[in-house]
Amino acid sequence: MPRFKPYDYKQTVMLPVDFEQQILPGTFEYSLHYLVDNELDLSIFNSKFNNDEAGRPAYDPAILLKIVLLAYSRGVTSSRKIEALCRENVIFMALSADSRPHFTTIADFISGSAEQIADLFHQVLMVCDALGLIGHEMFAVDGCKMPSNASKEWSGTHDDLKKKAKKIDRAVRFLLNKHREEDKQGPPDPTMRQREEKQKETLTKASRKIKKFLTENKKRQGRRGKEVKSNITDNDSAKMKTSHGVLQGYTGVAAVDAEHQVVVHAEAFGTGQEHGLLEPMLEGIRKAFNGNYHNCGDEILSEAKILADSGFHSGQTLEHLEEEGIDGYIADPGFRSRDPRFKTASRHKPEDTRASKIHSKKRFSVSDFQVDIANKTCVCPAGNPLWLKCAKAKIGERLFMQFMGYQADCDRCAKRSQCLRDIRQKGARQVNVLLETLSSPKVGIIERMKQKIDSVFGRHIYGQRLGIVEPVFGNLRETLGLRRFSLRGRTKVDGQWKLMTMLHNIGKIHRYGWTL
Repeated sequence: MPRFKPYDYKQTVMLPVDFEQQILPGTFEYSLHYLVDNELDLSIFNSKFNNDEAGRPAYDPAILLKIVLLAYSRGVTSSRKIEALCRENVIFMALSADSRPHFTTIADFISGSAEQIADLFHQVLMVCDALGLIGHEMFAVDGCKMPSNASKEWSGTHDDLKKKAKKIDRAVRFLLNKHREEDKQGPPDPTMRQREEKQKETLTKASRKIKKFLTENKKRQGRRGKEVKSNITDNDSAKMKTSHGVLQGYTGVAAVDAEHQVVVHAEAFGTGQEHGLLEPMLEGIRKAFNGNYHNCGDEILSEAKILADSGFHSGQTLEHLEEEGIDGYIADPGFRSRDPRFKTASRHKPEDTRASKIHSKKRFSVSDFQVDIANKTCVCPAGNPLWLKCAKAKIGERLFMQFMGYQADCDRCAKRSQCLRDIRQKGARQVNVLLETLSSPKVGIIERMKQKIDSVFGRHIYGQRLGIVEPVFGNLRETLGLRRFSLRGRTKVDGQWKLMTMLHNIGKIHRYGWTL
């Protein structure tokens, strides 16, 4: 028979814990502890308290800030879980001096301190600057779409929400009529009736919620003046497309310095599109360094290079850069297609895409169609006539006569695979016949940016964007585990985004700042 060491649960062990000895030099919690106590001015929180003469003593903001930042550094954003860590984890017990704040206190501190967090973000940024972590020469701007504390199922235009309310009301009326009919026939099944009554109560509550929202809120307007989808739970958030599907959330935008990837400005926007967001980010960079002893805000933008991807590209943004004298490198949507390094990209695509490309090589060209420009007629290789779609269509700087095949002819055509771009295409074939090439216009602001970014030097500068800003989002989402916003409303979410990026900057101070 094997022998095992005996054990007994009926025993007591007294473990003395010295809190100061738990916060060891060289650890992140030690750097956080030192930074909060010695480098940050927390008097900005004093205006939140009014208990000088009466009232219960409040928890020190230094304690709350330390445990919140340490919890966020471990991917914990739930106030209940942070409270549990202060009871169960010896590091949190030591950092909080065993004060054990209630989860409501922690939640109120995070959600109600957006203004103070913005000030702390700036203070941490100035510490990074004083330690030489900011180069002031190149800033990359990009956005990260993250879900918020709201469901996309409660999104829609006002007309969509009205239809949804009517649909819910019809379901409630159906249940009421069903119950009346059942009552005439005799006593209903109590279990089923109870479940349906609960369902009716839930539907009625949802209908009232929608109607109340429509009464109290106006239609939400987009940047172009068109109505965009509102959200009943968090109307500041937006329904946005991502590579992982559609989500309801915010776009957290960050401006990152190239020297040590320090975030110099961060702001959350309730929009899925990044058009028009570069201007407020540049203004944020200017304010961040305004009055700083290294650079004033106006000088830093005139001396630094600004990098951003095609999501920020627009004529209005490019005009703003020229007016302000900012050296910007903003990619346009066709930037990669013009890059000679991507000429062989098609050979690396999946097999099914490559197969459709093989078909496209054998595709009938315009020369295979019998075109009579004078009579405005066109006959396809299969002998079927095409109808005139447009006599003069301007595409770029060229004029075309456009013909379109009849859907019925294209569907049953034996040469369909040679005619359409993809054999899976459902539409009919369109033919563009070149009429003339217009004179080249004067080089506009968009063309000037294309020429600038297509140059050897421009591609060299813009090529650094990916390595500057994307690792910041990777650190926040993957390393720290901060993948969503837990608050509602743009003001609170913006404060939480600044808290996350401030934590990233504190990590830079911990790794590199004290040793420089």
